[in-house]
Amino acid sequence: MNRPSHHPGDTLLIDYAGGALCEGASLAVATHMAFCPACRHAVTEMEAIGGALLDDLEPEPLSDGCLEALMARLDHERPAPCRPAVKPSPEKSRYPEPLRSYLRGRLDGEGQIGEGGWRFLQPGMRCMDLLSGPNGTTRLIRMKGGVGVPQHTHGGIELTVVLEGGFSDEFGAFLPGDLAIGDPSLVHRPVSDPEGCLCLATTIGGLKLTGPLGRWFNRFVKF
Repeated sequence: MNRPSHHPGDTLLIDYAGGALCEGASLAVATHMAFCPACRHAVTEMEAIGGALLDDLEPEPLSDGCLEALMARLDHERPAPCRPAVKPSPEKSRYPEPLRSYLRGRLDGEGQIGEGGWRFLQPGMRCMDLLSGPNGTTRLIRMKGGVGVPQHTHGGIELTVVLEGGFSDEFGAFLPGDLAIGDPSLVHRPVSDPEGCLCLATTIGGLKLTGPLGRWFNRFVKF
């Protein structure tokens, strides 16, 4: 398996190690790490440094009633989702952990998703929503060969991990394990490779189509 060439960068890895990412972004980074031993090693070092810094902190005395207040919050508040656990991706694994855990009940005996599991997104492109909420949308996207996504920018951040095949845009070529980062400063038009592309995409803040026609579509279509 080729090692990825496009990585999250230190800021995202530090936020992942510290549990500061939302569930969808954390899943995207963890899925990249399943392909990338270098990023797994970097996060292990970051966690060790963080643990050492915590050990050096002087303990703070707890206020009266602190335990009771905490137990009351646990009774009424939904706990934050656990950070996905990372496992190295087996050779030729289309859906490595932790992504596979989000697909329970959708994979057949051969580790494939049936055609009924996908919904239409645009000609030549299908998707499957995995997470949706105030922190954005996380979905699988499957593209046939040579399909182009309309030129767009981003309302927030988008993390896209290639699982199989690949795509190219104005900023490079992305192959299995690579993580592409989109933000409001970037305008691009990804096009899938001839063999097609399967990817995991977490979008926070939505997409905004560019150009006269795209801006008109933005009034009616939410991505």
